[in-house]
Amino acid sequence: MLGLYVHVPFCSSICNYCNFNRGLFDAALKARYVDALLREIRQAGLKACTAFGDGEWAGVWQAGPTRTDAVRTLRSAQADTIFFGGGTPSLLEPAEIEQIIAACLESFNVAADCEVTLEANPETVTEQRLLAFRAAGVNRISFGVQSFRDDELRRLSRLHGSARARDAYEEARRAGFDNISLDLMMWLPAQRLDDWLESIDVAIALGPDHLSLYLLEVYANAPLKDEMARSQWSQAPDEDAADMYLAAMERLDAAAYHQYEISNVARPGRESRHNLKYWSDGEWLGFGCGAHSTRDGIRWKNVSATEDYVDHIVRGEPVAIDLRRLSAGERLGDALFTGLRLTAGVSLDVVRQRYDVEVWQRYGADLEPFIENGCLGRDGERLWLTRRGMLLANEVMAVFV
Repeated sequence: MLGLYVHVPFCSSICNYCNFNRGLFDAALKARYVDALLREIRQAGLKACTAFGDGEWAGVWQAGPTRTDAVRTLRSAQADTIFFGGGTPSLLEPAEIEQIIAACLESFNVAADCEVTLEANPETVTEQRLLAFRAAGVNRISFGVQSFRDDELRRLSRLHGSARARDAYEEARRAGFDNISLDLMMWLPAQRLDDWLESIDVAIALGPDHLSLYLLEVYANAPLKDEMARSQWSQAPDEDAADMYLAAMERLDAAAYHQYEISNVARPGRESRHNLKYWSDGEWLGFGCGAHSTRDGIRWKNVSATEDYVDHIVRGEPVAIDLRRLSAGERLGDALFTGLRLTAGVSLDVVRQRYDVEVWQRYGADLEPFIENGCLGRDGERLWLTRRGMLLANEVMAVFV
């Protein structure tokens, strides 16, 4: 089934490390943007029900057909996840989230047990707002906590403190959320191993259903880079970052969390169903500025600037750009590259059936050294990265690029 991704680009402030497609909150622009989203989703529901030829995809996001025969097929495209990402989606009003979910339900054949995720920052929610989001149809909340240490949060220019993050989590539980994810970041400026494990321990004590652990990447144009130079902050050596990762995973193992992807752990049955589509050769449609989509071997993205996106929708112009059909080699490479991020690895039999390729015959000579040094495991028809191999994932995956 399809995943539906909805991008919300608005933030209360811009974090000094962030490289996502986002901008400062503007109430008037936000209202126009929500209207544009609703229109794009409804048009896409019609288009997604049609089998397009190569020549027809160029106009895929123009005003949708309104003929009776098109309307009859409106709900034929099946979806089982909706994911609000950003930016800070929790800056939208619950009523706006409800409208967007309703548009998805109207436009697609959405499964009854659909996973509906809302990314949220702790400072943007109250128990009342969380109750309203839950009533609107959100059943999974993902908090961008990043750290449970106030000094680290200040270095990242986050608006919340550690106490507010803990309170937001408890408020979400009281609001009825039984599927909560927390994002944490390691390898922060001036962060030591013990500092990082302090955040891990606080998270474990809270007991979320899912955790995402990310390595901070300091982009060349990020304000954080200049702040690090001025304040003489530095990131720990690479080997310390590896120790942070391994130590955190060991503690999470002991706390009965299951690692299912390089950066993600979950309680049984609480893996992110939406994100699994990205790693398991799935398909998804993205809505909003800068959103990416992949379907039927075709990949495209929307225009990035928020104002441009809204203007295109208002004028009835396509918002999709960089639209292209992937070659067989690209699709195979992506399936292997992303599939190896999963601890379950890649089924060589599935790849053979889907792409008519013998993976070991094509890549075995290049992969054998990684088997020998313990970075890669192979058991009959399955290939996977060991935890040690996850530290060198880019080197292994370069074989398929």
